[in-house]
Amino acid sequence: MAIKLGMEAKLLFKVGGQAGGGAWTALGNTRDVTLNLEAGEADVTTRANAGWRATVATLKEASVEFEMVWDTADAGFTAIKNAFFGNDPIGFQVLDATGGQGLQADFSITNFSRSEALEEAISVSVTAKVTYSATAPSWIGS
Repeated sequence: MAIKLGMEAKLLFKVGGQAGGGAWTALGNTRDVTLNLEAGEADVTTRANAGWRATVATLKEASVEFEMVWDTADAGFTAIKNAFFGNDPIGFQVLDATGGQGLQADFSITNFSRSEALEEAISVSVTAKVTYSATAPSWIGS
């Protein structure tokens, strides 16, 4: 059994999306990353199902939620802030390890909320959702 710890996982970004210039860069200023993968449903129940409802998955959707320390000197923080305010796509790879497997897609930053807890560092909660792109989302790795 190959157990993976959350601290071993990697979130990488690329300014301009998957087709953007430059290399994928690790986004180290994150904590508690959540990759949400869901599919819509279509009811395909027929009389031949012997009284059982039958469902098939339809369109898939994905979002990534995470927190970052508010660090205006951090290149990853700046890239995400700029993607939010500029309504620009940003590429993410959400991987279970360095060189591991996970989702690669272009995302739109839909939430960039700052928290100023009295006894904590200022932080930002980020939500990113798959966006329109010439490059379709894909599952990479083995």
